[in-house]
Amino acid sequence: MTYNLKVAIFGVATLLASSTVLPSAKADEWNRRTVVTFNGPVEVPGKALPEGTYVFKLADSQSDRDIVQIFSEDERELITTTLAVPVYRQKATGDTVITFEERTSGSPEAVKTWFYPGDNYGLEFMYRK
Repeated sequence: MTYNLKVAIFGVATLLASSTVLPSAKADEWNRRTVVTFNGPVEVPGKALPEGTYVFKLADSQSDRDIVQIFSEDERELITTTLAVPVYRQKATGDTVITFEERTSGSPEAVKTWFYPGDNYGLEFMYRK
């Protein structure tokens, strides 16, 4: 086998191997998978979460990118699904940003917004009055 043929075969094999890895790397960007640890209880629409680690994701929907699913840390349990509305910020950061809405004394803070790293657009959680 000639050197050029070996190089070509190696190049094709490398291309095939990397193309099978790329979709999983992009999956986090598509669904905005974010692991969040809260050191105290928090509220999300319709649910109070005890302190712990959770996974936030956008639901797998081509048409509606404002449905947020919150899973247990191991992603085996879907804790809640909620609608959110898009919100804009002037400056994106390289980190996940979650803001909180203050609540009355004795109530857990409520998650207000969630921004994925590098995005100007995030989601604002809507609560019933």
